[in-house]
Amino acid sequence: MALPQAKIPTILCGPMVRRADPLSICLQFVITKPLELSASIEGLQIDLEQTTIRLGERLYLAFLSLSSTGKGFPTDQELRYKVAIDGNAYQNDALFYGNSFSLIVPKVLSNVLHGSCRNPHHPSKDSLVAADNFLQQRHQAYEQRPSLLLMSGDQVYADDVAGPMLVAIKQLISLLGIYSEQPLALPLPEALKSQLYARDKYLPVEPWQSRSKFSLGYWTRKDEPHFSSVKAGNHLISFEEFVAFYVLNFSSAAWQQVNPFEFDIEQLSKSHALQFEAETRALEDFISTLPRVERLMANVSTLMMFDDHDVTDDWNLTPKWEQNIANSLESKRIVNNGLISYWLFQGLGNDALKETGSLMTGFKGALVDDVWQFSKFDKAINRFGQWHYCLDTYPKVVVLDTRTHRWRSEQDFNEPSGLMDWESLMELQEVLINHDSVLLVSPAPVFGVKAIETIQAIFNTCGEPLAVDVENWMAHEGAAKKLIDIFKREDTPKETIILSGDVHYSFCFSVQARFGRHHNRIWQLTASGIKNEFPKGLLNILEKLDTWLFATWSPFNLFTKRWQLAVSKHRSDYGKGRYLVSDSAISLIELEEGKLKSYSLLHGTGEVSNFDLN
Repeated sequence: MALPQAKIPTILCGPMVRRADPLSICLQFVITKPLELSASIEGLQIDLEQTTIRLGERLYLAFLSLSSTGKGFPTDQELRYKVAIDGNAYQNDALFYGNSFSLIVPKVLSNVLHGSCRNPHHPSKDSLVAADNFLQQRHQAYEQRPSLLLMSGDQVYADDVAGPMLVAIKQLISLLGIYSEQPLALPLPEALKSQLYARDKYLPVEPWQSRSKFSLGYWTRKDEPHFSSVKAGNHLISFEEFVAFYVLNFSSAAWQQVNPFEFDIEQLSKSHALQFEAETRALEDFISTLPRVERLMANVSTLMMFDDHDVTDDWNLTPKWEQNIANSLESKRIVNNGLISYWLFQGLGNDALKETGSLMTGFKGALVDDVWQFSKFDKAINRFGQWHYCLDTYPKVVVLDTRTHRWRSEQDFNEPSGLMDWESLMELQEVLINHDSVLLVSPAPVFGVKAIETIQAIFNTCGEPLAVDVENWMAHEGAAKKLIDIFKREDTPKETIILSGDVHYSFCFSVQARFGRHHNRIWQLTASGIKNEFPKGLLNILEKLDTWLFATWSPFNLFTKRWQLAVSKHRSDYGKGRYLVSDSAISLIELEEGKLKSYSLLHGTGEVSNFDLN
C-alpha cells in the first residue's frame, strides 16, 4: 500500500551533482513541497540561486546554483559540501563516502566514468553500483577518484517499460498529484487504462497504402507503426507518465511510496504473467541498489545526453519516420512529452540552466489552472538547438547532439539520416581545431563493427532501416565523408578520444589516417550498456564474422567508407581475449597529460576487464 500523504518524504532524490566548473556548481533535487535549499562548501564563500519547478501538487524539481565570490572554485581537488533545508542541516549518511558530501570540479581530467543504456528491468546488474564501489575505494585519495561521470544516451527507456514499472508510475502520479496535460496525448479506451502490455495496439500507424512499393510491408498490406519499438506494449504516452518514470529511475524513496508488485496477474495472459514475474525480479534487484546510485551521483559531477530510447526507439532515424510523427498530432505529442521530460531531468543540469534555462518561462507559462497546455511550448522546445555542450577541461569535453540536427536524405525519405547535418559538423570542426586533445562524446559509435554495419546496410537496401536500427555514422555518405575529412585536417587534435554507447556491447578501437596530413590517433571507446546486454551467443558469431571478412588483408575493406583510415581492434582480457564484450559495464577512462593511459570496464557483477592498448 502507498504511504499516507502526510508521511511522504520531503526529498525524493538529491542532491545530484550536475555540471561542476570553475564558475558554478549545479545541484539537482526532486522534492515534494516548496523548500528553501541552501549549500555551503568548506572554506569557501559562495553565492546561491535556487530555481524551483512545480510539476504536481506534491512534486517539484529544484536546482541550486552555487557560484564562488572569489576567483572561482578550486579545481581537481576534493570539495566538501553541506546541504541545508529551510535552514536545517540535511544529514543523510547513506549518501556520504566519508562524513559529508564531496565533489571535484574537473579541470585536468585523469579519471572519467562513462556509460550508456540503463534499462531497469533488464536482468543484468546495474553497473553504476560498480562505479559506486570504485568511488568508495578511492574517495580518500581525491587524485585517484573519478571527477566526471558521462552518460551518453538511453538513461531511461520510455519505449520499453516493464509492467510493474507502469503500475508504479500510475500509483506515483496519483500519490504526488502530478499535473496532467490537455488535450490528452492519446486518449486510451477506459478498459485499457488498467491493462498492461496492450498499448502498442493503439499507437498510431501509417497505412500500408502509403508505404513504399519497394518495401515488404506494401505487398503484405501491413500497416507500419509510427513507433517502431518491438517492446511498445507499455510505451509511455502522457507527460505525467514521463515525469513519474524519471523519478522512479533515480529515486529509491519514490519506490517506498508505491507497491506495484501486488498487481493481480490473473488478469494477464499466461505469457504476460510470466513476463511480469520476470520483470518483478529484475526491478526488485534494481530498486535494492538505487541508494548506491544516488550516493554516486551525490559525489561526482554527472552529465548526460539523449539518444533514442530517452524519447522513443529510432527517434528521427529517417525522414519518413519524422514525417509520420509530424503528420500525427498524437505521435507528435508523445515525442514532445519525451523531449520535455528529458529537458527537465537531464538537459537543464548539463549546462546549469545557462542555455536550456531560456525555455523556463515558456514552460512555466504552459501550466494553466494546474493543467499543462503545451501547444506554444512545443514550438519553442522543437526550435531549441543547444542540446550539445562542452566542458573547458583538458582534454576538452565535447558532447554531441546526434538526434535533432540530422542530415536528411532529399532523394529517398526511407534512407537513414546522417547523425549530424552539414552545419552541425562545421560547428564541430570549429570546436575541434587547435586543441591538442579532445574527449568527444558521440551517443552512437563513430567507428563501429564493420560486419554489423554491413548487415544493417543490407537491411537498408531492402527498405527496412528501422528493423535493425541503422544508427551508425557510416550509413550516410555525406556525414561520413565530412567527419573523416575533419579528422584528417592538420589542425585537429593529435589525440581524439571518442566515447560512445548505444549498441549494448563494449569495445576499444584505435584509428589512424593512412593518408593524413599530420600524425594523430583516434580512440573509439564504446561502453554499453550500464544495465543492458547484447545476446552473447549472437555477438560471438558476429565477432568471428567480422574477424574473417574484415581482416587487415581483406579486400572488403576497400568497399567501406573509412578505407582511408587504419582501424585496429584491441582485445580485452574478458573471455580469453574477446574484443567485443557483452556484459553490463560502465567504463573507466584513465588519462595522463591528455592521452589515453588505460581503458577498463567495471562490470555490474563486480569483475573488471581491461583492454590492451598496444
